[in-house]
Amino acid sequence: MAKTRTVLFGVGAVGSLIARHLLEKKGIQIVGAIDASEEKAGKDLADLLGTSSSLGIRVSRNAETTLSLTNPNIVVHATSSYLHDVFPQLKTIIKHGANIVSTCEELSYPYYSEPQLAKEIDALAKEKNVTVLGTGINPGFLMDTLVIALSAVCQKIDEIEVVRVINAATRRVPFQRKIGAGLSIEEFQQSLREKKISGHVGLEESISLIASALGLKLEQIHRQPVTPVIAKRPTASNAIHIEPGQVSGLRQVAVGQQAGKAIITLRFNAFVGAEDEHDAISIKGLPNVTQRITPCVNGDLGTVAVIANAIPKVISAQPGLVTMKDLPPISATIV
Repeated sequence: MAKTRTVLFGVGAVGSLIARHLLEKKGIQIVGAIDASEEKAGKDLADLLGTSSSLGIRVSRNAETTLSLTNPNIVVHATSSYLHDVFPQLKTIIKHGANIVSTCEELSYPYYSEPQLAKEIDALAKEKNVTVLGTGINPGFLMDTLVIALSAVCQKIDEIEVVRVINAATRRVPFQRKIGAGLSIEEFQQSLREKKISGHVGLEESISLIASALGLKLEQIHRQPVTPVIAKRPTASNAIHIEPGQVSGLRQVAVGQQAGKAIITLRFNAFVGAEDEHDAISIKGLPNVTQRITPCVNGDLGTVAVIANAIPKVISAQPGLVTMKDLPPISATIV
């Protein structure tokens, strides 16, 4: 069986983790790598990934040239959370006739935040006979697709609540910085104003994805302001020491409402020192459904797995822009 020719678009922190995993997949052949960084341009991909031998793949800043020379079946895209920022990249990939699986959070359900761009992507993908999917661990699985799967046993649903609690000490240092760990309250608020801290991207998309799958007509989706978690005692990660009174991370809540009532509530908590890591889903209906994963699923490992495991489903899917609710269930693949 021919291997799936794969190009990496973005070999930063997450993209590199995905690349290392794909190198272990017998059914995947990495044929090219693209990254906007001048520092990475021209380097052997092996040097960036820390593998023992050369891969013979030079990282390029020129997407057009790389895609033309490599003719990939699929592009694994991992550059930004925001669809407006990555739209030109996606257009370039699609025009070269390659399928896409992307970590872009807003692409997981772009009809909410960027409906016009979603329409354009769908039309272009159908024209070029390729499929485009945005996914990951969250959004993409834990706080939406898993909820949709669990809802299958319900005759009716009154309310859904999803809670994710992460001990950020176990995550990458860039993630710890992203949630404000080690900052003073004033520095945290300033970073919010300067958009250096954005909170979790994708909560609204997850709510929209659930609502679409269940046929719920929500009147409003409201993401509440990010709030800092303040350390009550000294704590530390592998890179950051946090004193009492400093920020150890953040909390965020998003709510989908119908007739003034919260129908879907997502609660995201990520901070250094969280003691009760878990992913929990509660569906109130007929019957009630309660599911809890303890400790929570590792975000980095989970994202890598979902992206990799989605590749064969995306390649086999109908052309166009799809979401996780449109695909057959994604499962682990051993090749």
